[in-house]
Amino acid sequence: MRKKIGLMIALFALMAVLSGCGSMNEPITKDSTGIWDTYFVYPLSWLITYFADLTGENYGLAIIIVTLLIRTALLPLMIQQTRSSKAMQAVQPEIQKLREKYKSKDANTQQKLQQETMALFQKNGVNPLAGCLPLLIQMPILLGFYHAIMRTGEIANHNFLWFDLGDPDPYYILPLVAGLTTFLQQKIMMGGMDNPNPQMKMLLYIMPVMIVVFAINF
Repeated sequence: MRKKIGLMIALFALMAVLSGCGSMNEPITKDSTGIWDTYFVYPLSWLITYFADLTGENYGLAIIIVTLLIRTALLPLMIQQTRSSKAMQAVQPEIQKLREKYKSKDANTQQKLQQETMALFQKNGVNPLAGCLPLLIQMPILLGFYHAIMRTGEIANHNFLWFDLGDPDPYYILPLVAGLTTFLQQKIMMGGMDNPNPQMKMLLYIMPVMIVVFAINF
């Protein structure tokens, strides 16, 4: 679980770095070149523009529609991630017993602990990396969507609800809503687990804070 939390933090940090680098200041068009722009950013930009045209140039609503489409497409990965988390949670008592049995820090003991832990995973059909794979797949898509929003020039010329789409939310309502919904999502996921471990409880509070910080900066 510590490795998973570390991976998530690293992915978000990488997303922050990549979002500020490269061609962020260059508008995205059908003539944009490169694998990233051609196959990730432009198709998402085209989708936003397409739905904006359908909704009377309502780019805010178009972004919401494309967001829902992306989340629906990623739903199988989210289900897999939830199942993997529950499977890992189910074997935690056995893992704890193994750690108690092999609590010595010498190399031979730790090697036996790793071997028996892997045997336990195989016996129960648990893949410790299965919960990380969806994150690795989601991140390029979400980063591409962020680029598409930032580099579709027409978006900045429109308003939605209480703010100008070309400027940050002046009242920080959207970042706070993002943090709250992230907290509720994590809470619901934990609700289906028996006695979630301390790392899961830590993640419940770390993720919303991270989302709020990144949302304010983005």
